[in-house]
Amino acid sequence: MAVELVIPEAGESITEVRVGAWRKPEGSWVALDEVLVEIETDKAAMELPAPIEGTLAKILRKEGEDASPGDVIALLEAGAPPGEAERRPERAPAGQVRSDSEAPSQGPEPRVMPSARRILAQGGMSPSASEATGPGGRVLKEDALRSVGHLSPANTPPQPASQQRAGDRSQPSEPTQEPPPEQSGPGAVPPVVGPPKDGTRGESVVPMTPLRKVVARNLVRAQQEAALLTTFNEVDMSEVIRLRRTYAAAFQKRHDIKLGFMSFFVRAVVDALQTVPAINARINGEDIVYRNYQDIGIAVGGGRGLVVPVMRNAESMTFAQIEKTIADFADRARRNKLELSELRGGTFTISNGGIYGSMLSTPIINPPQSGILGMHAIQDRAVAVDGQVAVRPMMYIALTYDHRIVDGREAVTFLKRVKELVEEPERIWLQV
Repeated sequence: MAVELVIPEAGESITEVRVGAWRKPEGSWVALDEVLVEIETDKAAMELPAPIEGTLAKILRKEGEDASPGDVIALLEAGAPPGEAERRPERAPAGQVRSDSEAPSQGPEPRVMPSARRILAQGGMSPSASEATGPGGRVLKEDALRSVGHLSPANTPPQPASQQRAGDRSQPSEPTQEPPPEQSGPGAVPPVVGPPKDGTRGESVVPMTPLRKVVARNLVRAQQEAALLTTFNEVDMSEVIRLRRTYAAAFQKRHDIKLGFMSFFVRAVVDALQTVPAINARINGEDIVYRNYQDIGIAVGGGRGLVVPVMRNAESMTFAQIEKTIADFADRARRNKLELSELRGGTFTISNGGIYGSMLSTPIINPPQSGILGMHAIQDRAVAVDGQVAVRPMMYIALTYDHRIVDGREAVTFLKRVKELVEEPERIWLQV
């Protein structure tokens, strides 16, 4: 009796996933809990293991196809491990020659992210031809785009039509003649073109990932449903910089983690949210839900783009715990190892565009949250201090808030409180 491989439920907000690379071909034997396929959701990548020991009888959803939680994507047949003879590839019938595509591969193929595999397939390139810069030797989307972008149509070796269509899963499996470059229409294969040559111009078409789809949908939702407004202030970072220089070595020796800026801002935000509870609240229909806890989302860059893992009960965390949690989030985001539960919820978000060089921006809230704090680059600027002009390390900060629930006075009070606590960090410990 066939056993179904089913897309698991991944949270109430996740309704669509994309099937990634299959680790095993049809007909191969798999061990219990051996990873069969990678699934991309709008928030993280998941690895689906084999529910039984047996044979991967049939793959129902191929790489690059969309699916929903509960869908069956493969069928397995239970059975004991085959003998060595059974593991050997079947010999081709007499008079039949095995094609190159069926020949055993020479050496292990690098791990390729699903989005990168699609781009390389459309460009007619082998995954082994692309440089792997991701963690663990993975070929990332950026690596694939870089490799395909360096190919020009004149330098691309001719390939059989069946190989050129290997990345187009929607096409029939029979070999068909490749349409000429001028052909267009629903059945045409979108070309992957290189850099402009001889004054020509080209375009490349890459499908949106589930993550990018949801980001786009949420941004539009925030703009359409919330009454967004942004208020700004600036912070003198002199005292925080002094404390970091003074205690950096002792802090790292005791806690085995570097003392960064984010822990100061997290603690300041927690205090400010307790001072102005409306910014920590959310709208539920015609009701306002106030929270007596602070779950702070921290925007970090990862292998699949920007993600926002949530730091639960930040109000009870020490500086060392905050720094370790953020470092762990960043590391696992780069390796696509964040759990879906860590990306859900959150009462407020902090985004640090300063690490990319941003001077000033207006961040957009993450619904149903009511506020987000944007941090920016630290730059030496001339400011007035006690009637004298002085050069100080200054940072612009921005608070975007939902004006339906937060008044302007409350927003300004919140941002002013963050400024006071960062400029005088001892107030965080003294709670004044």
